[in-house]
Amino acid sequence: MDADHTAPAGPFAALTTAHVADACLRAGVAVRCAPAAVRPVLAGRRLAGRVRPARHAGSVDVFLEAIDRAEPGDVLVVDDGGRTDRACVGDLVAWEARAAGLAGLVVWGAHRDTADLTVVGLPVFSLGATASGPLELDPRPAGALDAARVGPWTVDDGDLVLADDDGVLFVPADRAGELFDLAGSIRDTERRQADRIRAGRSLRAQVGFDDYLTARAADPTLTFRAHLRAVGGAIEE
Repeated sequence: MDADHTAPAGPFAALTTAHVADACLRAGVAVRCAPAAVRPVLAGRRLAGRVRPARHAGSVDVFLEAIDRAEPGDVLVVDDGGRTDRACVGDLVAWEARAAGLAGLVVWGAHRDTADLTVVGLPVFSLGATASGPLELDPRPAGALDAARVGPWTVDDGDLVLADDDGVLFVPADRAGELFDLAGSIRDTERRQADRIRAGRSLRAQVGFDDYLTARAADPTLTFRAHLRAVGGAIEE
């Protein structure tokens, strides 16, 4: 693809994964969140970039090959089948990714060398830490560098990965501009609503909650989401 691989970090800097997930819902794009167990090694780290997939089979060479193919700003997305009985990445892979200009790593599996990863400083999201590395070498799967699975989702270099303290989200790269614009609108609406709450106007008043209850009594099929669309509220949209 011809898009600038470093571009996602800029628009995402003022957004959260929650904002973009809500934008996906509103735009009719699948909300592809990694399972909640995928967490940052260091809290407060944010990540945005094009997926650079790699399927692990017990040897580090697949990561080196993926990094060799990567562009600056890409994110190494590692598929170790969700295993937590072994670590599949550690500090050397992180150092190599950082030296190549990658934005970070998302691991559907476990990491190790946690103390050293804090020194590397590259954002890493994984299922947790364990001391053991791979104890066996499996045959390399076909298409090991073509796609990676994270939870229920299969992703490839046509996807962007966004990650922060709320979790990891995958979005189609060709819809990113639209989704970021929509996410910004949702963020701004929520901020205005929060400002009004602090100023003494309840959220219930802002969204006409009494009117909703009255209308729902007359039409039990009316959903709060449909009501919000009519009044321009952000919640549940």
